Amino acid sequence: MDISFRIRRYNPEAGRPKPYWQEFALNDVEPTQRVLELLHRVKWEQDGTLAFRRSCSSGICGSDAMRINGRNALACKLLARDVGPKIQVEPILGLRVIKDLIVDMEPFLAHYRQVLPWFVNDGPLPADGRERLQTQEDKDLVTDSTNCILCAACTTSCPSFWANGEYVGPAAIVQAHRFLFDTRDTGDDARLEALGAPDGVWRCRTIFNCTPACPRGIEVTRAIGEVKLAVRKGATAGIIDPATIKQQH
Repeated sequence: MDISFRIRRYNPEAGRPKPYWQEFALNDVEPTQRVLELLHRVKWEQDGTLAFRRSCSSGICGSDAMRINGRNALACKLLARDVGPKIQVEPILGLRVIKDLIVDMEPFLAHYRQVLPWFVNDGPLPADGRERLQTQEDKDLVTDSTNCILCAACTTSCPSFWANGEYVGPAAIVQAHRFLFDTRDTGDDARLEALGAPDGVWRCRTIFNCTPACPRGIEVTRAIGEVKLAVRKGATAGIIDPATIKQQH
């Protein structure tokens, strides 16, 4: 395949204070090569100043999230044959661009920390000294939301986040869901307070951009709906009948 790349560039240190588009051509591209590999070719063969994040190259770390042909995706998961001969790449929206395809993730991570994304339980351990156990049914309530890799693809595809960067965002809500509906966790009150704030879960307008943007296939909109139910009732899976939640899946 021959590939025509159109990449949105930005490098204020190089005397280019405004973003601009730059085009590159790649020949002899294998259809099974990933967009990330093609970006490497552009950087290594044509322009070493091109900047983008990447790490595991396996769809696990989430660092190479970007807009590819107008949709959020991980560059390491999209194949050339699935994108086509014309590829347009730009940084994810709603976060400040530092250089080229690299954005400032700190506001995103600040929202993540806001919902206490860690296990809270100061109670005594079981008498037998084993870990806190849960049933398979209880585990199934949070399995989907544990798959989040914090790539920010869902949050930066959300028009509500574009309009108001103070909105906690879909990714943070998914992280909150993972602990709110964990029957072993006891940090519910603080999370519900954060999520019930003006820039919390109620900023979601159920536009549904987030779910198709997730590279891990998480049902983001469903998780947000369940968190809304928890906030409205002031309750979590420890109070809401798990069977009621399962019926919504």
